Amino acid sequence: MTQEIRCDSLWYGADIVTMRAGKYHIIEDGALAVTDGRLAWLGARDELPVVHSIQTTDFGGGIITPGLIDCHTHLVFGGDRSDEFEQRLQGVSYAEIAARGGGILSTVRATRAASQQQLFDSALQRLQTLLAEGVTTLEIKSGYGLDEASELKILRVIRQLGQQVEADIRATCLAAHAIPPEFAQRPDDWISLICTRLLPRIKAESLADAVDAFCEHLALSPHQVERVFHAASQLGLPVKVHAEQLSAQGGSRLAARYRALSADHLEYATPQDALAMAQNGTVAVLLPGACYLLRETQKPPVDAFRQYGVPIAIASDANPGTSPALSLRLMLNMACMLFHLTPEEALAGVTTHAARALGLQDSHGTLERGKVANFVHWPLTRPAELVYWLGGQLPCTVIYQGIPREESLYPK
Repeated sequence: MTQEIRCDSLWYGADIVTMRAGKYHIIEDGALAVTDGRLAWLGARDELPVVHSIQTTDFGGGIITPGLIDCHTHLVFGGDRSDEFEQRLQGVSYAEIAARGGGILSTVRATRAASQQQLFDSALQRLQTLLAEGVTTLEIKSGYGLDEASELKILRVIRQLGQQVEADIRATCLAAHAIPPEFAQRPDDWISLICTRLLPRIKAESLADAVDAFCEHLALSPHQVERVFHAASQLGLPVKVHAEQLSAQGGSRLAARYRALSADHLEYATPQDALAMAQNGTVAVLLPGACYLLRETQKPPVDAFRQYGVPIAIASDANPGTSPALSLRLMLNMACMLFHLTPEEALAGVTTHAARALGLQDSHGTLERGKVANFVHWPLTRPAELVYWLGGQLPCTVIYQGIPREESLYPK
């Protein structure tokens, strides 16, 4: 009996870059059938079964990739830090700026002063820019409130953004981003507040999907981070870590012991860190924007990640201080030029491996039957072009949950 498919939409006339197992795995002249927002069938067009589709689209050429995933952003904040950008160009270090009351704490002051609506409006503008380049899934962290009320305010803004835009948004609690000025003389009390009050409330109100911490000499110690990880694990919340950005503190190995979704930055990570991450399924998230803006000469141990089979993701790290980046596609090029990734590795870093860094590998990140129908059509000849072109927005058609995304990008 001839197979038949009944679906909501059928898309064909382009090469499909599936990104299965982190490789291009291109299906030439492919076709995709979508039912209820999921991929019901995909394969070569000449292998299509009998299809009864409500809507049919012939792209007439080009390529189709999974929707891009930005797995590390800090999009919700008040103010900006362009003055610090100028200072760094005049020779002042990141650590010196932080010691003068700048850095994260500068943004904390502006974020605390902003209303929830002001934070939503400014974050939405930044978010729209990312979405216009084919991003369909992303993570947004808190961390610029550093008090209970402000951290909750940021997380509520993130949930509000997820309700308003056509994208899958994951929220991460990064209250353990720095020690608030009010707790400068008693930092462990801030950690206790996070563990005993803030995280239980976030869990009860479903305000976060994961918990992050910044393990660094100018942020939290490994012992303080471990307290946060233990509390999060007790609540059933997965963890992530900012680690080894400015110095080797062992944060990535600590995170691996807690089977963290990801360890991010990693400029000072060692082969031993890479091995621990590989053994525990922790993704390495590389953030070339921060490396570029801070003029870092220390680079992540990409060869060790390759040797031990650590999945490598790439993200914008969009934030006001060290990576004011609103182009995930530009990060692809930077990852290749700064960290010597191949274009295929870079594209895997914003699709299949980025999905794993968010715990979404079973539903997102590749084009396979049963997965969410988030994909992008690009009028390009090969996937390396996504990495090759610098600047500007490449024209694209974004399909979110099987439906073309409107140019306004919101509301849902």
